[in-house]
Amino acid sequence: MSAAPAFAPDETVFAALMRLKAALRTQGVEEAEAEARALLLAATGLSRADFVLEPERRLGTGAAARLEDFAKRRAAREPASRILGARGFWTLELKVAPGVLDPRADTETVVALALRLLKDRRAEPLSILDLGSGSGAILCALLSELPAARGVGVDISPVACQATRANLARSGVGDRGAALCGSWAEAIFASFDLVVSNPPYIRSSDIAALAPEVALHDPRTALDGGRDGLLCYRRMIPDLPRLLRRGGVAVLEAGVGQAPEIAEVMRGVGLTVAGVEPDLGGRERAVAAVW
Repeated sequence: MSAAPAFAPDETVFAALMRLKAALRTQGVEEAEAEARALLLAATGLSRADFVLEPERRLGTGAAARLEDFAKRRAAREPASRILGARGFWTLELKVAPGVLDPRADTETVVALALRLLKDRRAEPLSILDLGSGSGAILCALLSELPAARGVGVDISPVACQATRANLARSGVGDRGAALCGSWAEAIFASFDLVVSNPPYIRSSDIAALAPEVALHDPRTALDGGRDGLLCYRRMIPDLPRLLRRGGVAVLEAGVGQAPEIAEVMRGVGLTVAGVEPDLGGRERAVAAVW
């Protein structure tokens, strides 16, 4: 990326936005306008309404320094979500914690497929298990849509478990959700109506070639799926028959091109494949099975 712009205290917020947006576009940021606006509002403490009503307001010394720092960090390929400490996911605003996978829009496909398969049971007191919960994004989104449901997220990382708890509380569903530190389902002996997961699925040899925003800032343990990217599925899927109640649903996120192989592993343990959901880019992103 190119060098980040500097900002002066007497510069207007509108001028600063235009310069930051241009810099981000030059740096190859796809959503340059949205990111520039979010960084500017965070640096200045202004609301969207404040900005619209007072575009000629001056930055001031503190905001100019903060915005310059944000611009430098973004130019160094730190994701805007990590700079801001938050990420929009589903209908929620989730905390993005250091050392925890940054939730992304593709993972919303898991939520959408699960809700579609359970559309006739949304008012029931369903039980949910999120394996490898990370930030808790999937669990938080599902509990926000299923008002009588309760759920638990499991992650091997204590930092991720803490992030799950924080986001459950932030999303207003902390009284119906919990987090447990452990390796996949080893410590789980209950059965559930719904099991969801976004496991690591990047091939080990491909991680170095990922965008710096991912390779340098997401934890490798949340990315590395082994030699062929399917290691965690082979560990997790054999446990699904004991984890699912009769008629229970499992929905797993898949990497590009992996859905057919994941479906085959599911069939191999006696599950019935119930659907494959594409993401917004048309790639098969979520695979569901029924026990």
